[in-house]
Amino acid sequence: MHISRRQFCVFAGAAGLSTMETMVFADDEKRKPLRVIAYNVFACTGWPNNRQLAQKAVAKGQMAKRMAMELALYDPDIINFSESPSEALVKEIAELLGMNYVRFPGGGKWPGSLLSRFEIIDSKNVPLDGERPKELFTRHWGRGTIKLPNGESLIVHSAHLFPTADPTNRLREIGLMLEAMKADFKAGRSMLLIGDLNHGPEAKEYKLWIDAGWVDTFTKVGKGEGFTVRSDISKWRIDYVMAAGPIADCVVESRPLFQGAFRLHIADKESFALSDHLPQLAVFQLHQ
Repeated sequence: MHISRRQFCVFAGAAGLSTMETMVFADDEKRKPLRVIAYNVFACTGWPNNRQLAQKAVAKGQMAKRMAMELALYDPDIINFSESPSEALVKEIAELLGMNYVRFPGGGKWPGSLLSRFEIIDSKNVPLDGERPKELFTRHWGRGTIKLPNGESLIVHSAHLFPTADPTNRLREIGLMLEAMKADFKAGRSMLLIGDLNHGPEAKEYKLWIDAGWVDTFTKVGKGEGFTVRSDISKWRIDYVMAAGPIADCVVESRPLFQGAFRLHIADKESFALSDHLPQLAVFQLHQ
């Protein structure tokens, strides 16, 4: 489990470590790459959720631990959950990972959650000037500000867009989101857009993001097709970590995690994956 700088300093004093040693730790923390994961977690029910072992894991209250242990292998600093589970389960996962979290209720049954091991300074659900149109943002969209170890602020948009093959409502959602993002774009702030956007890179929805100034981290530094759905045989790329502003120039790695408990092993008919989606990992080497 990660510890905060404050917790380390308390430990350092008790252990008799020097101020210089404590400062070195803080400097190392500032130099560490920023590791971000976008993950549609299928409400933490396991996939396929009709398999006996998946149902048993849920019934025994194991899913938070299973999820946290698998995510911890990749040392994430920021995680987005689409199709988030109950708040109690999110809180348990966050505590196991040593993270803070905020929750973004959806217009339907699927909320989102943003987790970070850094301080989440503020957050707002569906950050529009006016009311949310009832037919839009039926999954979730929220905005959070995270304070990074170097003292800078990072704006994170957590999103799960309209799911149907007809792109009409999804295009409307993107238009409203981009309008809400204009001031931050104009100010040159570092921003991330992470989540299940429910469209591929060939879609006109994707072009709207790119034309607005968003950088698809996988397109920039990834290899292969980058499919994130499904976790048995992946055929579609709909989960993204996008970046804008100075942070967009800092991405060094972006890939789906088709491995471990994230992956369904199709030869084993009793097995289950943590979700039907794969997590999308992006790594940023921030300038100091």
